[in-house]
Amino acid sequence: MKKQYGVPMNTYGHVLPKASQIARIPKLSKEAKKRLKWLDWYAGHGENARLTCRHFGLSPDVFYRWKNRFNPYDLSTLEDDKITRTPHKVRKPETDPRIVKRIKEIREAYPRWGKKKIAKILEREDIEVKVSTVGRTLTRLRERGQLKEPAAVTSKLMRLKCRKRRSRFHALPRDWNYIPTSPGDLIQIDTVYVYTMNGTKRYQFTACDYISKMTARCASTRSTSSSAAKIIDILEERLPFEIKAIQIDGGSEFKAVFESECQKRGIILFVLPPHSPKLNGMVERMQRTSREEIYDILDWPDTIPELNQLLKEQDRIYNTIRPHDSLDLLTPYEYYLAVTNKSECVRV
Repeated sequence: MKKQYGVPMNTYGHVLPKASQIARIPKLSKEAKKRLKWLDWYAGHGENARLTCRHFGLSPDVFYRWKNRFNPYDLSTLEDDKITRTPHKVRKPETDPRIVKRIKEIREAYPRWGKKKIAKILEREDIEVKVSTVGRTLTRLRERGQLKEPAAVTSKLMRLKCRKRRSRFHALPRDWNYIPTSPGDLIQIDTVYVYTMNGTKRYQFTACDYISKMTARCASTRSTSSSAAKIIDILEERLPFEIKAIQIDGGSEFKAVFESECQKRGIILFVLPPHSPKLNGMVERMQRTSREEIYDILDWPDTIPELNQLLKEQDRIYNTIRPHDSLDLLTPYEYYLAVTNKSECVRV
């Protein structure tokens, strides 16, 4: 048979065997990669579970839970179930039905009485029950539709429920995995009010950079979202770096227009949990500095334009002239210049 060379060869399917399966391998989270490392070490050391637990500092319960759940053909089995972590067997209420009936009777007779008052009435009747038990019982009765309450009471409860669940369109809860390393990575903003000599109330919006401590302030007659949004323009005007993220409390002045401005400019907006001023400690300290170095010792004007001009001058002094103990007696601007010459901030 005559030999032929250069015959075209057609290839069908994938050149790499099982390439479609490889392409579908999911990207694992940091926690899932850590669990995969446990199991790899376990397989490479004679499948000694106790040795693996000692090596990684795990409890046997944790290791065996993930070992039994692991499917080598599906690495996503090492991921957390973020939909629900509710146990399969949930403990059922053990409240005496007679107590439940009595709680229901008192509540329906006095719809405006809360769990504390109801618990006190039961105590007078020699029925030992905790306030929290009364509250949970009322909640269960309401969810089952077994509690008859006036429309005025149910509508108020629904409004409170909706208020808690209402989400903001741009602001996010503070992400503690987000760590600022450069000026502009995180700006803390807060509001403080002061009174003029004639008793007029003025609101000051204060912004402070977490890394360089550079600050910007402005004043207004009202604490509204439109007034608060002006501080963003002032930040871009007075600070020499780009603003990437802003941290605020849950005040109403940081909603609506302020939130829209952050969204429009591509600025991340973090909201702190309620009643946690210590998490905004830098700008809180800046508010105190404003009182001590401006309002307590200077003759500050009543009109907003003149007050804003004074705050602008004080910002210049604070950022470029005033030495700071926490910055090794550098000014914030000098510290900013020193940081920009490094790859990242080294100040704790």
